[in-house]
Amino acid sequence: MAGDKVLTITKENFEEEVLKSDIPVLVDFWASWCGPCRAIAPIIDELADDFSGKAKVGKINVDEQGELAQKFRIMSIPTIMLFKGGQSVEKVVGARPKEDFAALIEKNL
Repeated sequence: MAGDKVLTITKENFEEEVLKSDIPVLVDFWASWCGPCRAIAPIIDELADDFSGKAKVGKINVDEQGELAQKFRIMSIPTIMLFKGGQSVEKVVGARPKEDFAALIEKNL
């Protein structure tokens, strides 16, 4: 489903891949039944390619990772969060154009 550069993030690898990352991490909270989530999936894949080596891009399936969804109070999806230095620094709810997500990453590089 996800592009080969997009990480599948779970509660098991969250700390390692996101909190301990030395580069910013864009995280897409999504679900397979969510239309807007599926609509932005290709954008998320492109961002992973575009920012390869500069930022990580990952996806968290809220149905499979309820604990993480709860921890970050995900009320509606897609929710895109940007983590930097172990902290959540940006949060965007809803589908947006690629430029919006790219700007989020750029601003935090």
